Parts: sequence; structure tokens; C-alpha cells
Amino acid sequence: MDQKISVVGHTSVDYLFNVEKIAGPNESYPVIDYNEYYGGGAANVAAGIAKIGGNSQLISPVGPDFLGSDYESHLLKLGVDLSLIYIIEGEKNTSAFVYTDKEHNQCTYFHWGASFKFPELVPPNVNFVHLATADPIFNSKIAKITPFVSFDPGQDLVLYSKKDLRSILENTNILFTNRHEIKRVCEILEVDITHIKNLVDILIITYDSKGSTIYNKNIEYKIPAIDVCAVDPTGAGDAYRAGFLVAYQKGYPLDKCGKVGSTVASFAVESVGCQTSLPTWAQMVERFQLHYEPINE
Repeated sequence: MDQKISVVGHTSVDYLFNVEKIAGPNESYPVIDYNEYYGGGAANVAAGIAKIGGNSQLISPVGPDFLGSDYESHLLKLGVDLSLIYIIEGEKNTSAFVYTDKEHNQCTYFHWGASFKFPELVPPNVNFVHLATADPIFNSKIAKITPFVSFDPGQDLVLYSKKDLRSILENTNILFTNRHEIKRVCEILEVDITHIKNLVDILIITYDSKGSTIYNKNIEYKIPAIDVCAVDPTGAGDAYRAGFLVAYQKGYPLDKCGKVGSTVASFAVESVGCQTSLPTWAQMVERFQLHYEPINE
């Protein structure tokens, strides 16, 4: 079996509301409909890895309400190793509440719940870790003791100090960002992108529907996106990371790793919810070869 990929970060239940209008202070508007989905950056990546046949493990603080829940059952059925989750007594599981009106204006509230305890936790010893959106202090601790580190600061980048960010990047092998995040990384560290390329082994920048670019020192790979009917782009980045990391661990060249990531992401955006339509490896291969080249060429 492939080496286990341990994924650090949030395990969240996402509540998505369609509303007449985003309410201001002291206002009330009808909820048209709402649904509950499995989410949290770390859980999304771990689920994606497991679904396409990889070996994933989740390192995440959860509330006692997670135990015995449908979410726990879902992850176990996928084959995600939950032996390193932290049960935080007295805290609710992490939740996101997203409100979208008819004009597609959006308002989001994120309850960290059990994730508030991240800074107090002692990181485990693992061999291959992917740091998803999570606490900078915990991420910094585990990056220092893990032989291979993949890092995705994501929307939590605003929480990182210059010291914490540099500490993690100095121990990072693969850095995932989008075009906005790489700019912010450079601003926090007060460096240019060339410095980042030299600091990590592999830098990946995603550009939504325009694909992604992979930098490996002086080599650059442009990865085109697969054009599909996108319903919800929310989980695309996490799906891309899951696909890339599994392909990387299987020994594929970096350009094919990017194409596998792009292919897995193309499935994720076809339905609402980050984990709703993740593919198996066979499904990924079929679409990959339809849009790119034979995967084992």
C-alpha cells in the first residue's frame, strides 16, 4: 500500500442557505432552502485521497458530537484513518454557515469549535503530512518534525505571522496556493516569487478555470483545466490537492500530477458540496485520458 498521507486541519459540517436577501442588523428575511454537507479543508483532502485509492489519515480536533455521526461513518466507509483525531470535550464540532441570496451575494460565518484547541495540541509523529487550512502554531510545530511536508495555507493565511509562515515554508516540500494567496505569501515575507520558488521544492499556483502552473526550481509546467459544467467551485482546490498528492506518491512526473489534480477537481465542481462527487481512480483515469494523454504513457 502507498505511504500514508496525514492531513492536518478542519473537519467541518457546512450548512448552505439560500435566502431572499442577506440580512443587515435588525433585519429578517426568509430562508428559501438549506442543505447540510461534509466539509473542512483537511477532511475534504483526506476524503479525496481515499476515494481515488490513496492511503489517508486525518489529524483534526473534533467535538464529541462527531463520534457516531453520519460524517464519521462517511469518512470511515471511504477508508480514511481516523485514529489520530483529537476528541475535544466540551466543544462542538467545527461548522460553517454560508448564506447566499438571489443576486449571489454571500455571507459566511465559521464556528471553529473544537479547532480552537489546535494551538494546545501536541502533534503526532508522521512521515508525510499535508497541512490544510488550520492553526499556524500547530502547523509550524508539525512541519518541524515531519520528513515530508505539503502546505496549503488557504483562507487562513491572514492568521499567519511572518515568523510562523517562514518557519513552515523552510520545512515545506510542496506549496499549494492560488493566484491571490501567492501574492499574500510574498507580501507577508517581504520577498518576491523567485524567493518562494527557491525556498520550496515544488510551488503550485492554481488559476481557477485557467488551470494551474507548477514550478520545480527552473522548470515550469502549465496545466490546462478541464472544461465542465461547474455547479459549485468550493471544493475544487481541495480535490486538486488530493489528486496531485496521490499521483505524486505513485511516482508520476509533475506535469501528470497536475493533470490528475485538475481531473479530480473537475469532478468536485459538478455538484454542490466539497465531497459530493469525488471520483474513483478508474473514473479519474477515464476522464484524464479523454482530455489529456494516456496516463501511463
